[in-house]
Amino acid sequence: MILSILIFFTTILSIIFQPKNIQIGTSAIIGALFALIFGVVSLPDILEVTNIVWDATLAFIGIIILSMVLDNIGFFEWAALKMAHYSKGSGVKMFIYSILLGSIVSALFANDGAALILTPILLAKMRVLNLNTKTIVAFLLAGGFISDSASLPFVFSNLTNIVTANYFNIGFIEYFFNMITPFIVSVIVSMLFLYLILRKDIPKRVDISLLKEPKSAIKNIKLFYFSWFFLALLLFAYFVSDSYNLPISIFALGGALIFLIIASLFKSVNAKSIIKDAPWQIVWFSIGLYIVVYGLKNGGLIDELKIVLEYLSTKSSYIAVVSTGFISAILSAFMNNLPTIMIMDIALKDIGSEAMIYANIIGCNLGPKMTPFGSLATLLWLYVLAQKGVKISFWEYSKFGLIITPPVLLIVLLSI
Repeated sequence: MILSILIFFTTILSIIFQPKNIQIGTSAIIGALFALIFGVVSLPDILEVTNIVWDATLAFIGIIILSMVLDNIGFFEWAALKMAHYSKGSGVKMFIYSILLGSIVSALFANDGAALILTPILLAKMRVLNLNTKTIVAFLLAGGFISDSASLPFVFSNLTNIVTANYFNIGFIEYFFNMITPFIVSVIVSMLFLYLILRKDIPKRVDISLLKEPKSAIKNIKLFYFSWFFLALLLFAYFVSDSYNLPISIFALGGALIFLIIASLFKSVNAKSIIKDAPWQIVWFSIGLYIVVYGLKNGGLIDELKIVLEYLSTKSSYIAVVSTGFISAILSAFMNNLPTIMIMDIALKDIGSEAMIYANIIGCNLGPKMTPFGSLATLLWLYVLAQKGVKISFWEYSKFGLIITPPVLLIVLLSI
């Protein structure tokens, strides 16, 4: 057990701090190799892990590729400008609309798409508006938080959702109808708490005349209009595919590649560049990290967690749900949400509580916001901001996250 724990935490620290710029996927694979060499996992374990994560990983890659193509044709910049113009110069309306925009993008294009693609666009527009640093940070913190708190309604809205849905064979429609209420509650409650905490830094008026017209952001108007039809068709396909029990990656990655080809024919994107820049390291990251986590299972550590969860399942549904959600949230905040979702899924497998499974997802999606290293999306988000001259300290981020996350998480869990 000690060896599996040591390999796990060494791998996690390497992923978080990336010594000598070792990429996250490489760190995870190195950890997996050590787990195999030292007998923590076996070759059959690796095959089982690959069978568990391949669909989720490829689906996630597809969502990011689709987001990259849409970003290249100006889709997200148009949305950001449209949001700003709808505010009619009201700082409060702009704050609310930016949160709503972030929640929609997160729901449809995953939390990483919202955090990494939308954030630089919003930052650029806020600088054009000559907003002060405190206001910019307030908008960015709100956007970063909603990207995770709104990543609930669809299986593809978060990698944690995909992993869990596949692990427990939860269908697309079943997942949607179980999580649509928590999603709506999460967006409303997040918006309320974000405003209460950040209201002092929100200006009353903003000079939106400094911004260009939304249509000017669109690179190809025909492709832009077609993209709306394509997205609606793709979403419809997800629902229809549920009847045939098809892997979600067929539509997520397949749809993304089809749209990439179409965009290339319109000469609006460079397909080779998009494929090259796609986050392929996520493939090795998911497989490698899950192998390391499987070592914890073989070491018996997850059995201890299972005892706690089995005890909670004998209590009232509210106690079971809230406790499970907060266990997931705390583990996610301090050791990252992807290994947490994997550990908790394994521990919950034989308990048979559907509510606790969904509570685990919610905890793993919202819990990471309590610390900067709770999720890879947050780490990358902070890195992107630092590259653009906006530095949010560890303490500033943690103070904000620790204030807002627990109450929002509690209310969302009670909505299950």
